[in-house]
Amino acid sequence: MSSYDIERYLNIRSAYGASFGPDGERLSFLMDTTGTPQIWTLEEPHGWPEQRTFYDERVTFASWSPERPELIFGMDEGGNERAQLFRLDAETGQIENLTAMPDAKHRWGGWSHDGERFAFTSNRRDESVFDVYVQGRDETGDAAQLVYEGDGWLSLSGWSPDDSRLLVSQAYSNFDQDLYVLDLESDERELEHLTPHEGDVRYQSASWAPDGEGIYLVTDEGKADTLYLAYLDLESSDLETVIDGDGWNVDGIALDDETGRFVCSRNVEGYTDLTVGEFNADKPTAFETFPEPDLPGGISGGVSFDPDAEQFALSTAGDTVNTNVFVVDLETGAAEQWTSAPTAGIPHESFDDSDLVAIESFDGLEIPGFLTLPDTYEAGNGTDAAEGDDVPVIVDIHGGPEGQRRPSFSSVKQYFLDRGYAYFEPNVRGSSGYGSEYASLDDVENRMDSVADIKACVEWLQDHPAIDPDRITAKGGSYGGFMVLAALTEYPDLWAAGVDVVGIANFVTFLENTGDWRRELREAEYGSLAEDREFLAEISPINNVEQIEAPLFVLHGENDPRVPVGEAKQIAEQAAEQGVPVRKLIFEDEGHGFSKLENRIEAYAEIADFLDEHV
Repeated sequence: MSSYDIERYLNIRSAYGASFGPDGERLSFLMDTTGTPQIWTLEEPHGWPEQRTFYDERVTFASWSPERPELIFGMDEGGNERAQLFRLDAETGQIENLTAMPDAKHRWGGWSHDGERFAFTSNRRDESVFDVYVQGRDETGDAAQLVYEGDGWLSLSGWSPDDSRLLVSQAYSNFDQDLYVLDLESDERELEHLTPHEGDVRYQSASWAPDGEGIYLVTDEGKADTLYLAYLDLESSDLETVIDGDGWNVDGIALDDETGRFVCSRNVEGYTDLTVGEFNADKPTAFETFPEPDLPGGISGGVSFDPDAEQFALSTAGDTVNTNVFVVDLETGAAEQWTSAPTAGIPHESFDDSDLVAIESFDGLEIPGFLTLPDTYEAGNGTDAAEGDDVPVIVDIHGGPEGQRRPSFSSVKQYFLDRGYAYFEPNVRGSSGYGSEYASLDDVENRMDSVADIKACVEWLQDHPAIDPDRITAKGGSYGGFMVLAALTEYPDLWAAGVDVVGIANFVTFLENTGDWRRELREAEYGSLAEDREFLAEISPINNVEQIEAPLFVLHGENDPRVPVGEAKQIAEQAAEQGVPVRKLIFEDEGHGFSKLENRIEAYAEIADFLDEHV
């Protein structure tokens, strides 16, 4: 039995989303001390942080003005993902709603360099498409200027160094995007297409070069299997490789467009590998490198430079390291922890590390995953089943489907480990992080091959000396919830229980009812209602519900705009009609996941009780 209850574990805090103030002396970050992420500021390492927002709803990001002591932040309501933008005066504490259109989504596009304007995309005009807007820092609501009418999923990658242009991205799927430049000073305001291509090509993490004459981005153009860092010359349209991923994805680049200093990250088997450098002003593909910072945990991201790009802030985490913000001296690589997100009095040394494993699937494909064993088993040295008691295991399947499980901190995982469960996190075919080919292996008609990967993983676990083969639970959220339901219907004899969190039960009703702005993107992955309806119905767990044998717990948020709550209601009702022991828990004030502390406590306390009863 756990040394600490779930409430204690869920009070382990995270600090992330750092942004340097215009004076370089002050740092803002998000921390969930109050139960939902709010804005805090610090003026020195390990100083006493000052809370700046006091909402029941989650703050999704915060970005300092480059010139004034003010921030713009985003916040939605009840998990509905219709984020509004707010301005916080850091001197007076006054907050103003800049958008005040609660029925629309607003996607942050950045401050202009002079701090007079900001840009965003929004689906105000038509819920299914995003337009580009520019707004003065002290303007509100309708005062925003619509500068381009979009016809799809548009987002912004920032202002040019002279603030005359915006870099615009259009996404057709997670593996196919285009980049454009929007000239704000032109009367026509037409998009200049930078990346004409055929087939699926990714153009991501785009940043302006300091002279405004080129773009740095990560791409797989040229049929590369993994993403690499490239430089796109705007005049010639030439694309040159800057950093090759060497078999792994270059995830992205953070670039200071005044100095050319940058931080580039590579995803190597789930761990972060950083390159810190400065581009040559005369030859944009050449750069000098600085020492890589020594950071705890192995997973880092969310880079923000100070005004002179002499240092940068980022968040870092690991299996046994809860998320905190560090500040790194760019030239020396010296790293200093600034935030002190607490672990609720639970000793760091009590947290358990994962092991990276590889499992052969039905067709010989190697499936990577992270297995963590509880201390209760490791006390027997983990070498022979007789030396330690066999333990139950939770197979926790990520969403996406192009997500990836990485060795980052999870208070929920550590709680179940403390309760004596092993924890297994597979990256089945279709996961990101292992190349384009691997990510495409579950597309449309190959969807169920990824479920067969889960079967192979379970059979591997059944043979593991630490694992009790009769006490294996499937757990997953969003698309991972579909994977749970599919695993329970396709391979019912493998499971002791299933936990479906905001999962898809019926691909047809999911695509019919998901947010209008998401449908086209999701159809690119799963198949279209017009052409693939019969196949989508065939693989939907709701149509195979009679196969489920294991007890099922279904959890959802009433306001979920991605996977509507009807998915939970229909699978719970029909599984119960089959005689399956079913629990259902729906939160009226949540969306696609559970962001409020009291709801997370209730959800995971009930999950623990459910597993105690059935596993």
